[in-house]
Amino acid sequence: MTELPLDRFAANAEKLVAGLGAPAEALATLGDVGWFHSFALSDGTCVNGTKLPAMLQAEFAAILAPLPLNGLTVLDVGAWNGAFSFEAKRRGAARVLATDMFAWTHPVFRGLERFLYVRKDAGLNIEYKPIDVPEISTETVGKFDVVLFLGVFYHMPDPLSAIKPLAEISKLWMVLETHLDLDEVPYPAMRYYPGSELGNDPTNWWGPNQQCIEALLENAGFTQIEFARHPMAPDRGIFHARK
Repeated sequence: MTELPLDRFAANAEKLVAGLGAPAEALATLGDVGWFHSFALSDGTCVNGTKLPAMLQAEFAAILAPLPLNGLTVLDVGAWNGAFSFEAKRRGAARVLATDMFAWTHPVFRGLERFLYVRKDAGLNIEYKPIDVPEISTETVGKFDVVLFLGVFYHMPDPLSAIKPLAEISKLWMVLETHLDLDEVPYPAMRYYPGSELGNDPTNWWGPNQQCIEALLENAGFTQIEFARHPMAPDRGIFHARK
């Protein structure tokens, strides 16, 4: 995490990115290891992140294609390198706000600098705000037609506290994508991982089942919920919730 005030941290990242030129030069500065999302940059250079292009294309189809994004406003919570923010804009969203904290301020991931460079290289008008999930509310970010909450739920020590504020921000849709567990339990339940049991990652805390997420979304005010298994990861699920 950065020790600088966030506004100064963001200003330093913008200054660095403004001075970067073509992708080859930029990657020499930003590094080509530690990216989460994959990108084809403007000169044909490919950045292969943890999520390879085939995975991202499958997720775009499963997560974004069902939404009528044209002309809508989108909040991307936990945007990381920004692949879903950029794709939402490409699919016609009128306004997109990308938010993150952990990945953007991480000294190895360098998420904000990389997000800003891809935004610059793609020439897309995407807003951004460094902010942690517990601080996101209608007072801090406003309201949006669509809220994307992808791959974040199970990383939160207290994930239940995030659902209601995000539901208040959403005017129409919320899409929640998460790791799932306890499929065999026939009622809403969630498993707690006190250590590194899930993926050898100590930041993976929770494994809800489908019924748990659906109940949380219903209690938050969503009236229509569509569930689908992740197209390439059967232990993950995608929930399209509409008010």
